[in-house]
Amino acid sequence: MQQDSFVFDFHTHHDRCGHAEGKVEDYIQSAIKQGMHLIGISDHTPYFHSEQDQLRPGIAMAKSELAKYVEEVLHLKEKYADKITVLLGIESDYFPNHIDVYRQELLKYPFDYMIGSVHFVNDISIFKKERWDGLTDAEKVKTKESYYQLIEASARSGLFHILGHLDAMKGFYPEFSAIETEAVNQTLKVIGEQELVIEINTSGKTKDCGGWYPSEEMLERALFYQVGVTFGSDAHKPSRVGDEFEQVKVKLKEIGFKEMAYFINKKRHHMTI
Repeated sequence: MQQDSFVFDFHTHHDRCGHAEGKVEDYIQSAIKQGMHLIGISDHTPYFHSEQDQLRPGIAMAKSELAKYVEEVLHLKEKYADKITVLLGIESDYFPNHIDVYRQELLKYPFDYMIGSVHFVNDISIFKKERWDGLTDAEKVKTKESYYQLIEASARSGLFHILGHLDAMKGFYPEFSAIETEAVNQTLKVIGEQELVIEINTSGKTKDCGGWYPSEEMLERALFYQVGVTFGSDAHKPSRVGDEFEQVKVKLKEIGFKEMAYFINKKRHHMTI
């Protein structure tokens, strides 16, 4: 399927996760007001590996909420079918020791796509700035390498269609970008070989690092390794849906990308840019 010009956003959240504002319907209505063509709802997966129903209430939905989430999005897909295409997505944490239970649970539902994201390295949030305190240069390199090794493993898992916010560890530690390691190139190479897609995620502008995930420099490397790209605002409030989509298109074209990917019923399509 080739399309020359339409607007979409594949990464949005809502209040079920505990740290986003608004209901699913609010995000859909925001997209409609902007004249968007596709809106993907992709809230955080529950922590399936935990015995608790909701391990971290301020971070992800309860396990008992997942079926309700799916049911709600599918209902809204029908309700707004004449105005916008609503897609059922999910953003899943990647925990290598628990990938089987995540696969088992996620494959129960008719997701259009699944975003795989690494949020924890050595059991510490990537967004915890204090994790860097007191580390030697060698330890900082090791931490960055561990992060990209997890992303590489998530790419090899075969579960995900899109890999989320590829350098988000810089969010509250901008110095992260300057830590040099070949692990970044190795990870991009594997993502390209696995024919996966990474998102240009504009939520970095809301963090200390500013800008997008990933950086322009990383996008240039991604193009070299033939990595596909898509767009996700990572909106945690309805007003951010589609944030800077047009600017992303312009920048991708400048770098040399010719298309952006999108997914419907787990099938990959392309829009020319």
